[in-house]
Amino acid sequence: MTMAPMGIRLSPLGVAVFCLLGVGVIYHLYAGVLSNHLSYFRQRKKVDLRDLLAVSVEAAQLGGKEVKRVREEDSLNEKSKGETKEGAKELLTMGDLQSHRKMFNLIKNTFPEITVYSEESDSQADPVTWSRYIPDDILKLEKGREVSADSITVWIDPLDATQEYTEKLVKYVTTMVCVALEGKPVIGVIHQPFTGFTAWAMVGQGTNMASRSDYNVNPPKVIVSRSHSGEVTNFLHTAFGNSTTIIPAGGAGYKVLSLLKMHSGQPEPTDEADVYVHITYIKKWDICAGAALLNALGGHMTTLKGENIDYSGTPVNKGGLVASVDVDHKAILEKLPNWDPSKH
Repeated sequence: MTMAPMGIRLSPLGVAVFCLLGVGVIYHLYAGVLSNHLSYFRQRKKVDLRDLLAVSVEAAQLGGKEVKRVREEDSLNEKSKGETKEGAKELLTMGDLQSHRKMFNLIKNTFPEITVYSEESDSQADPVTWSRYIPDDILKLEKGREVSADSITVWIDPLDATQEYTEKLVKYVTTMVCVALEGKPVIGVIHQPFTGFTAWAMVGQGTNMASRSDYNVNPPKVIVSRSHSGEVTNFLHTAFGNSTTIIPAGGAGYKVLSLLKMHSGQPEPTDEADVYVHITYIKKWDICAGAALLNALGGHMTTLKGENIDYSGTPVNKGGLVASVDVDHKAILEKLPNWDPSKH
């Protein structure tokens, strides 16, 4: 006598309970492993500011070598990108492009999590990597000040003063890297490719720069952009009187260096100014590194109205610029006439 197999019916509730129990067991088994992996992932997204300063210095110097090489080979291959608000041509040369490739890729290859903005854009990758070398004076700074990669914005200018670069006025030329933390500049590097000098600062930690022993603001010597020195002359004469000395110069990086005590033995001495003023729009990759240098020395870089500049988000600073160190910045601002950069 044979018996037909009996059909087994599973309760849907029982299946659900069994599955939940299984998930619970798996969770308990692997929760520790997952936690460790997540912890490691979070750790990787932290950046040590001293390392980032060393990388910034190396990037600026590496870009500077390209800038100098292209100029000496006379292979600029220049073309216009358009015009500035003042009507001056915005030029792009092979110096800008080759420097950008080295600087941008070195920083991104070393710290892929951080946001990097450059004056130039180019899709060509470069396998360049950080040498892991930290200069002795930077090595003395505190290690371990780690910050979230999400809070960092890096601004790079692969070739500041391109117009002057094409004119062989190379003393104005710099390469710059700036690191902003929550929109505030904390690391600034300004490198001079044709002298080999590199100015650097980490706000609150140290700098290889110093302010000069004296400044005069009655009236001040004011350094301004060559591209709109006519308009700014009237503005400054209204503010400080007709006896104000106005120094037209190229490059925002150079203008900040003119406010500081510079190294000796340069082929051409840096102009010495008491205040740096810009009365139209200016890009953040032009000014962020200089802001960090000045802040590290107790100086200031603000808009014409005295507002702090946010170095995150959009690249344009629309409020103009006043920069100084070791003088009464507020008193300078109070002398400035009303001016709307958007109308000029």
